[in-house]
Amino acid sequence: MASSAKSSSTNGRASNSNISIEDLSNQIEILKSDISTLTDTLGEYAKAKGVEAGETAKVKAQKVADAGREKALEAQLHAEDFVRTQPAAALGLAAGLGFLVGMITSRR
Repeated sequence: MASSAKSSSTNGRASNSNISIEDLSNQIEILKSDISTLTDTLGEYAKAKGVEAGETAKVKAQKVADAGREKALEAQLHAEDFVRTQPAAALGLAAGLGFLVGMITSRR
């Protein structure tokens, strides 16, 4: 009789451990699903941030380009004003720069 009592308690333990294993398996599946959802959400968030950073970079690049164009136009206006007010100096400067460029390129 002692052996039959042991086998029934062993069977009872086995069924309890099966329930625990089933519960753990279900919980693991739920965790897998949650991790998959979280991974997808993080991926979408990263894509959105990437697009946002790209747009910010485009706006900043456009501002820098506009500022560069404005400075170049301003420099052109100053150069034209200098040529109008001091034509001899402008001609001498142009000749000197032309001579230097000629010397540098002829030595190659």
